[in-house]
Amino acid sequence: MTFWPTRDHWSVAIPLHTDHVRLPVLADTGFVQLAPMPVEVPATEWESLEYMDWKSGGDTNFAPLASADGELDCRGFWDKGKTDKDALWTSNAAKAPTLRDYVAGVGANFGRVRIIKLEPQDREAAMRSIHRDDNNRFNPEGEGWVVRSWVELTDNPDSYMLLMDNGPDGLPDPATERRVPLPRGARFVVDTQRLWHVVVHNGTAPRYALITSFESGPALERWIDSQLPVAV
Repeated sequence: MTFWPTRDHWSVAIPLHTDHVRLPVLADTGFVQLAPMPVEVPATEWESLEYMDWKSGGDTNFAPLASADGELDCRGFWDKGKTDKDALWTSNAAKAPTLRDYVAGVGANFGRVRIIKLEPQDREAAMRSIHRDDNNRFNPEGEGWVVRSWVELTDNPDSYMLLMDNGPDGLPDPATERRVPLPRGARFVVDTQRLWHVVVHNGTAPRYALITSFESGPALERWIDSQLPVAV
């Protein structure tokens, strides 16, 4: 029988309705796709990093580029008494200047910045790791809601980010399923505290992607508007 989360899943207890500043562009579906990555990222910028054995969404390792205190730490910022904002660059950031400058160039307050290395997993295996993120723990109400952005670094056109909104029971609603393809350069912003998500990786080699926490607000909204695909 295919796995499906129950009301006992830890994600169900994560708050959804709070008095934080949110992005109108995410109000409908909870995510927005951007134009492909506008700069070429050398493979050395993710291959030469120091990775940590940290599991999230499958068989994963992470290379932190920015953390709560600048240390190579994958834990949530709440372990340091912080919300997922005001990050400091780690020693890995110097090895990935293109990615570091890309994140800084957004102009919005950022928190965790990490490269994820995900081993292949089919849909059935991926569903065992579907979850929502606790992005806004300790985030004062009235400030910007923390969301996440992705940049796909390797070419995985047969893989996809699986997204589902919540049903009345607080569990994923299959009727809301969306799939975001993951070719090289794919970019998107997701309210991962709202949406259940996991990557179905149908490849034969690990996939790598840049994941960044950003604070919602005018700066992030302006940047997203500037990065939307051009209509043809």
